[in-house]
Amino acid sequence: MHEVMEQAEEHGGEPGMLPVAVTLAILAVLVAMATLMGHRASTEELLLQTKASDQWAFFQAKNIRLHEMQGIADVLGTVQPVDKEKTEAMREQYLKEVERYEKEKDEISDKAKELENERAQVSKRGDRYDAAEVILEIALIICSLTLLTKKRFFWFAGILLGIVGVAVGVSGFLLH
Repeated sequence: MHEVMEQAEEHGGEPGMLPVAVTLAILAVLVAMATLMGHRASTEELLLQTKASDQWAFFQAKNIRLHEMQGIADVLGTVQPVDKEKTEAMREQYLKEVERYEKEKDEISDKAKELENERAQVSKRGDRYDAAEVILEIALIICSLTLLTKKRFFWFAGILLGIVGVAVGVSGFLLH
C-alpha cells in the first residue's frame, strides 16, 4: 500500500485520496448491483401481474360457463318434456357440470390470489432495491465531495451512508 501511495505522489496525485477513489469505485459497483436487482424485481412483478390477470380472465370464463350450465339445468327442470327420463338425465348432466365449474372456479381464484400475493412480495423487494439504489447514489455523491473539499468528513459520511444502502439492499433479499 505504501508503494501505491508513493506512485500516486510521483504522478501528481494525493496519496490520501486513493482510499476515497477506491471507496467511490466500490459504491459505483454497489449502485449498479442495486439498479440491476431493482430492474429484475420490476420485470418479475409485471410478469406475475400478467399471470394473475390471466387467471382472473380464466376465472371469469369459468364463471360464465357455470351460469350458462345453471340456466340450462333450470330450464330443463321447469319445462314439460316429451321424454322425462332423457330430460332428467340431461339435467343431471348439466348439474354435474355446474359442480365441476364451481370447483374449478374456486381453484382458479385461489391461484390468482396466490399470484397477486407473490407479486406484492416482489414489489416490496423491488422497493427495497430502489431505495438502496437511491441511498447508495447519495453516498457516492457525498463521498465524491471529499475529492473537491479534501475534508475526510464527507468520506466517512459517504461510507456510513453506503453501509445503510447496502443494509437496505440486503433486506430486499430477506423478504420472502
